[in-house]
Amino acid sequence: MKLDQATILSLAEHLESAELQARDVTKITDDHPDMDWDDAYAIQDEIRRRKEARGNKVAGLKCGLTSFAKMKQMGVDVPVFGFVADYMARPDGGDIKHSELIHPKVEAEICIVTKAPLKGPGCHVGAVMAAVDFVLPAVEVIDSRYRDFKFDLKSVIADNTSSSRFVVGNTMRDLEGLDLRTLGVVMEINGEIKAMAAGAAVLGHPLTAVAMLANHLGARGQEIPAGTFIMTGGVTEAITVNPGDHVNVRFQDLGSVSMRFV
Repeated sequence: MKLDQATILSLAEHLESAELQARDVTKITDDHPDMDWDDAYAIQDEIRRRKEARGNKVAGLKCGLTSFAKMKQMGVDVPVFGFVADYMARPDGGDIKHSELIHPKVEAEICIVTKAPLKGPGCHVGAVMAAVDFVLPAVEVIDSRYRDFKFDLKSVIADNTSSSRFVVGNTMRDLEGLDLRTLGVVMEINGEIKAMAAGAAVLGHPLTAVAMLANHLGARGQEIPAGTFIMTGGVTEAITVNPGDHVNVRFQDLGSVSMRFV
């Protein structure tokens, strides 16, 4: 690590305040160009600690920048990992206040809940398959705190991978009988199709992202507990939304997820 503890605490407060106050900031590596990956995740961990100290709970873990489309869009080739908190959840079909966000975008996600713990190193897709309790659809609303969505990988990790809101669908399916690689997704905004993709857009198989998450946590002496909700990453590229937009995402075999931005 390159940053001292006081700097990590200060940057965590800086980024979380930007999230909670819906104001943008410049990427933190502009002022701290020497910070490393451990620093970035340490800042994210401190943001998590701050939320938990206020009584918020971690609702799940998330994998970011895992779709080939998203990686191309953001100019990166390495996934990132973060978390979503309970207050970020919104009901399927409900409203999301655009004014509480900076420049939100939506992306479709194939999600799982585990029934057994997963731990790296050496976690692979087969181990993840055996640990999946059920599969469900979701839409994540990402909202980078960085001005004009301009950031590098270390800055976005520190910013908890742009987490802001998420909506989970009501359909739960066993993994058996589903092929997550070919599972199709269609995103519509105001009735117009904006993106189409299949699960294979996420690293060839969405569960690959979960294995990578387990290995990432394993390297830090942590594991994915049983009963964990995991967002495997955006299947589609992220699409900008504006006040008044109605978003509906149809998932093959998993129903649909919708919301309105007000």
